[in-house]
Amino acid sequence: MTNSFDYDLFVIGGGSGGVRAARMSANHGAKVAIAEEYRYGGTCVVRGCIPKKLFVYASHVSGDIEDAAGFGWSVDGLKFDWPTLVANKDKEIERLEGIYARNLKTAGVETLHERAELIDAHTIRLTESGKTVTSKNILIATGGRPFVPDIPGAEHTITSNEVFHLDALPERIVIVGAGYIALEFACIFNGLGVDVHVIYRGEQVLRGFDDDLRDGLADAMRERGIDITLNTDVAEVVAKDGSYTVVLSSGEKVDAGAVMYATGRVPNTSGLGLEEAGVKTGSRGQVVVDETGRTSVENIYAVGDVTFEVQLTPVAIREGAAFAETVFNDNPTKVDYSCIPTAVFTDPELGTVGMTETEARKAFHEIDIYKSQFRPLKHTLSGRDEQMIIKLIVDAESERVIGCHILGADAGEIAQSVAIAMHMGATKADFDATMALHPSAAEELVTMKEKWHPAAE
Repeated sequence: MTNSFDYDLFVIGGGSGGVRAARMSANHGAKVAIAEEYRYGGTCVVRGCIPKKLFVYASHVSGDIEDAAGFGWSVDGLKFDWPTLVANKDKEIERLEGIYARNLKTAGVETLHERAELIDAHTIRLTESGKTVTSKNILIATGGRPFVPDIPGAEHTITSNEVFHLDALPERIVIVGAGYIALEFACIFNGLGVDVHVIYRGEQVLRGFDDDLRDGLADAMRERGIDITLNTDVAEVVAKDGSYTVVLSSGEKVDAGAVMYATGRVPNTSGLGLEEAGVKTGSRGQVVVDETGRTSVENIYAVGDVTFEVQLTPVAIREGAAFAETVFNDNPTKVDYSCIPTAVFTDPELGTVGMTETEARKAFHEIDIYKSQFRPLKHTLSGRDEQMIIKLIVDAESERVIGCHILGADAGEIAQSVAIAMHMGATKADFDATMALHPSAAEELVTMKEKWHPAAE
C-alpha cells in the first residue's frame, strides 16, 4: 500500500489516541510506524488517569478507617508509607506500558523510542538517530503538558508530571487551581494526611460543572479539612531552607513544603515542525482540525489533547479509531461529542453527563429539574456529615433527559450507566418506568417524581 513512501501512516505520539489509531490502521492493512519520545501509554497511563486513580484508592483508606468505628471495628497501629505506594504504582505503570508495546507489536506496528519532527508534509526526522523517513499520511497525537504561568518563583513549583515521583510527602501543600487535577490531588493529599490549601482565582471550584455540584463539593472538601481560598491568585513563590512561602495577590502569605500548579494544560506542539509542514495552529498552539480530524494539510491529521477540543482519554481513543476507519477502512466515521460522561475523582466523587442547568436554560425554552440531596445510608452509622446530590435536567417539551449530575460515592460508575440511556434518548418517563434497585443511592434516579423549584430551598 506504501507506493513510493516508507510508510502508509506515521504516528507522532504514543498515547491512547495515537496507539489506537496505529493499531487499527495496521489491522486494516496499512504499513504503520509510531514514535514516542518518553513512554508508551501517554499522559493517561504514565502520569495521569491511571496512577492518579491508584493514589485515589490509597487516599480513601484513611476515611474508611475513620468510618470503621461506627460499624463496630477498632483499628489501631496502622502506618502509611509513601515510598511503598509510589513503588507499587510504578510497577503497575510499567506493566501497562508493556501491554501497550506488545499490542502494537502484535498488530505489526513498528515502534520507535525517540522524538519525531516534521520536515515537510510527508517527511519526518527522528532526532535521536538522525534518520529521515517518509509517510503517505501522518497523524499528530502528541497530547498536552501542564501549564504554569510566568510568575516569580515558578521554578520552585511542581505539576502533575512531578507529583507522582515525590521523594516524600510534604506536611503541607499549596495547590493552585480548581479544576479536575487540582481538586483530585487536593483530596488525595488530604486523605494521606497532608495539610492542603487550594488557591483559585475564580468564584467557585470546577468551572463549567453544574453549580449545585460545585457548591456541594466545595462544602464537602472544607468539611474534610481542606482550605479553599477563592477570588485570589498567586503573586510569587519564595523558596527558603527547603520550604516555600506563597505570596497571594491579597498580600496574604501561606507556607508550604510543596507548591503544585494545576492551572490547565497546553498542546504539545512546540518544535514539531508544524509550520514547516504547513499545518495551521490556533491561538494556544493547538492543531486546528476539521470534523474528521484533518489538518490544513490534506494528508496530515491530529487526534486527542493536541487539538485542544475535548481533553479526555476516551475521546482521544474514539478519535483515533474514527481516523483509522475513515482513512484506512473506507468507512467515513465522525465522533459524536454530544453525550460525553466524565468523572472527577475527588472525595466525594463527582460524575456527570450532558448539560448543566445553566447550559440547559440557555439552550431550551423550558426545562424541568429533579433533585435529591440526602445523607447516604453508609454515613448514618459512620457518623460522617456528608450529603449526596443527584440531579436530572429534562427538556420540558420532549421530556428527554438532557443532563445528569451526581456528587457522592461511585458517582462516576453511575454516570457511565446513565450515559447509555441518555445516548439512546431516554425520557423522564423512561426513568420513572424503570424499577428501583433498593437500597442504593442510584435508585433516586428512578424515584424522583417532584419537580424542583428554587423556592423549595
